[in-house]
Amino acid sequence: MTRTHEIRPDLDEGIDRKVLSQLRARFLKLNEGRLGRALEGLSTRQQSVLTLLPLFFHVNHPLLPGYVSGSTPAGLSNYEPDANALTEAQRLTRSFSYRPRHGSNPPRPIHGLFLMGSLGTLAQADQSDMDVWVCHGPDLSESELAELSKKCQVLEAWAASQGAEAHFFLIDPARFVKGERDSKLSSDNCGSTQHYLLLDEFYRTAIWLAGRTPIWWLVPVYEETAYDAYTHTLLSKRFIRADETLDLGPMATIPPGEFIGAGLWQLFKGIESPYKSVLKLLLTEVYASEHPQVQCLSLRFKKAVFANQLDLDELDPYMVVYRRIEEYLIARNEPERLELVRRALYLKVNRKLTGNSRSQGWQRTLLERLAGEWHWDQRQLALLDSRSQWKVRQVSAERRALVNELNYSYRFLTQFARSEQTVSLINKRDLNVLGRRLYAAFERKADKVEFINPGIAPDLAEDTLTLVQSPNKKEPGQTQWGLYNGSLTALEWENFAPIKRSRELLELLTWCHRNGVIDSSTRLALHPGTSDLSEFELFNLLGSLQQCIALPLPTVAEEPLLRAAVPSEVLLLINVGVDPLKHHRDLNILMTTERTDSLSYAGVRENLVLTLDQVTLNSWNEVLVNRFDGPHALLDCLRDYLNNLPRGPVQPSLKVRCFCHNRAQFIARRVEEIVDTAQTLLLSNLNHRYLIQVQQHYHVLELVPGQVNHVALATLPALLDYLGEEQPRYSPLHLDPMALEDHDLALILPMGQPECIQVFYRISEQQAELYVLDEFNALWQQQLPYHDEQSLLVPLQRFLQSIQYRREAQLPMDGGPAGSPETLYYQLLPSGPGRARRVETRSAPQTPVNKPFYDVQAIIGKAAPGEVQVTLYCNQREFSELEHGDQLFSVVAREIVEQRRETERYRCYITDLDLSGLLGDGHSSSNLYLRYKADLERSLNEALEQV
Repeated sequence: MTRTHEIRPDLDEGIDRKVLSQLRARFLKLNEGRLGRALEGLSTRQQSVLTLLPLFFHVNHPLLPGYVSGSTPAGLSNYEPDANALTEAQRLTRSFSYRPRHGSNPPRPIHGLFLMGSLGTLAQADQSDMDVWVCHGPDLSESELAELSKKCQVLEAWAASQGAEAHFFLIDPARFVKGERDSKLSSDNCGSTQHYLLLDEFYRTAIWLAGRTPIWWLVPVYEETAYDAYTHTLLSKRFIRADETLDLGPMATIPPGEFIGAGLWQLFKGIESPYKSVLKLLLTEVYASEHPQVQCLSLRFKKAVFANQLDLDELDPYMVVYRRIEEYLIARNEPERLELVRRALYLKVNRKLTGNSRSQGWQRTLLERLAGEWHWDQRQLALLDSRSQWKVRQVSAERRALVNELNYSYRFLTQFARSEQTVSLINKRDLNVLGRRLYAAFERKADKVEFINPGIAPDLAEDTLTLVQSPNKKEPGQTQWGLYNGSLTALEWENFAPIKRSRELLELLTWCHRNGVIDSSTRLALHPGTSDLSEFELFNLLGSLQQCIALPLPTVAEEPLLRAAVPSEVLLLINVGVDPLKHHRDLNILMTTERTDSLSYAGVRENLVLTLDQVTLNSWNEVLVNRFDGPHALLDCLRDYLNNLPRGPVQPSLKVRCFCHNRAQFIARRVEEIVDTAQTLLLSNLNHRYLIQVQQHYHVLELVPGQVNHVALATLPALLDYLGEEQPRYSPLHLDPMALEDHDLALILPMGQPECIQVFYRISEQQAELYVLDEFNALWQQQLPYHDEQSLLVPLQRFLQSIQYRREAQLPMDGGPAGSPETLYYQLLPSGPGRARRVETRSAPQTPVNKPFYDVQAIIGKAAPGEVQVTLYCNQREFSELEHGDQLFSVVAREIVEQRRETERYRCYITDLDLSGLLGDGHSSSNLYLRYKADLERSLNEALEQV
């Protein structure tokens, strides 16, 4: 090699114009080779588009594509169309004839045209688009720029009509150097923060089409840091003419923030198309790991041209990237990552090396050379070439490598951002959002359906599959579902390994749907085992999944990722593979019943809602499957569903489906009504309780947003105890229409209302049932012997009035809550002929003001922990435990009897009660007073019987 092969210009020794011409000629020679390769891969019409573009920017002619108006900026520096371009133009429109521009120095506002992207590279494919940078002068007005932009749009449309996808980007080099440019500079939009990385890519990949050439070509790598002084000298000393070159700036240093920006963007893209992003991600990692002494590829490229190493293959943009990553990973001894990069490059190039290919183009030849270097055998090549046929097993293995790589890149970027302290607020937010994207796409967690095919294979659908339920050998007494390739008989499937196993059927079916393993053309063989699953039910389950989770899922916007994930689509499937009336079917019993409630069916009151499977698609595009079975399946499912509802007006879309053998539609409708009611009550934010009866058991959902609680009550007494618990504030109780049939509570509970006390009574011969709903809707109940309405209601009325007086006396004078709760009275009446049981309003009992009554007042205070101390006053006379000990109630009973004029024994009543010793200044609900009253009266009346 002679010395003239490497050019090393030195300003101090003087620069020869001839040497600069030689340098420019080398770049143009390489450019010519790349352009030739680009044209070779295009159709005749696409070649014509590329050939004609310079002419269309050079002249404004009404007959030529791209014409907007006569005032659109036109004229391309140093360009005159050659015979080939003129012939192509004539072919388009015969009447066009080119007239060279006259005048000594006609304006040439278009400075240069450059082709970016995959064209002319190893990865060029039929669908590769043309990204064209249109570099223009700095003095164009806004209206001229608008005209030029319109011309570009018109040319894009024309190119599309010729079968070429073209994108034009207007570049003002003077503004570009300062970092001021349009944020969307390529169809592979990476945002506005990656100035130097974009410039790096431009310098090493762009193909010059026409106009001025970059002055950067003429600056030696060792002068890059003195770029401004060097180029100033070239121009001021007239080594080159100003109209020969355009200046987009040097590649001296890359700010660390750009690596983060580039990495974030590639990671974002990599979640859906990981192979495409692996190369760029790793190049970003290489650059970042060298920071601040980054040897970027454009400088290596320039060094090779200066050294006259113009091998088109080795300077191919993809080869250059691959070689740099290869160097890096070999030095780090990371062979698995290197293999992944090789696979990514091979699949990106997409030229199959197996089988007989008629075309032996340069791309295939270069790829064969690489595969030989990598020692890939025919088996490895055949596996990669069959990627379009890859199914679950190959995809799952490849997913592991890709997800590891993406997660590694994320950790690397986060660490780099910390160490360089370049985490701006924007980067921090982007990193957080990206972390959530990766988590949502790839992180495994309980109940989440794993997505195995992030852009690895085009189609995972199987033609035929076999679905089998079998005993789970590892968990005696349990079953499992398995999915097998092909159509297998009951004798065959045991000899094969399943594609996938799951404990529950729906988990398996949802995984199949989410990953496209089953589609509308898949044929399924079913071996249902001990389940009641039929082909009809299986078909409908799959249809419901397709409806609820419509594929492909759109990319999640950034906004939802800034918040916690919330459900967006919910599918509830009831009794999957279970027939709730199977025993009747087995015994061939035809059931006719008036009791059709699915939660309490027929005379035996059977619950027909046995299992629920909930499929949820959330706002992060995660798919989750939860199963509920056991005695409280419906209520547990309902509680979890309600607790996961988002706050705010937008609620998930809910579908409830049931396809079991018996009463499927009725079951689904009943569950849907219950869920709708519970959701409406919860969203009203009124502290509701919702009472549902299942068989002979009762369930209350306490509907506090985010804290929905399920209380199971096995018996009616347990329910009454629960309803009698004191409430801290008003809590409406919503009664399911099918609950508590034929019980007084079915009439009373729906009538509860705030800020009043409601007294209900039912007379039944010698007994009366008394119910009180207090101002907070807590229930108090008492059974009493019945004489007449006066003796039943007046003592209660007096008691309620006395505690109201006490409360009002404690209120501040300057306002506090106005007034006392009103007391309303109702009588429960039995059903008459042809009439249902009913409730009728009654007036408050009337007591003559002058009629005397015997006043028994109780004062309760604190004693030892957990105990209370009782003092009773009979007509103002004190009787205390201090004086009478455990004989207190006997002494008081005797006192009352002695004061009575009547000889007939009747009950003692407490007429007034003070709890301030327990409650302090706070006051409690009337229910608490009534409970103490009942306890005291019970003790008094038991003592009365002994007197």
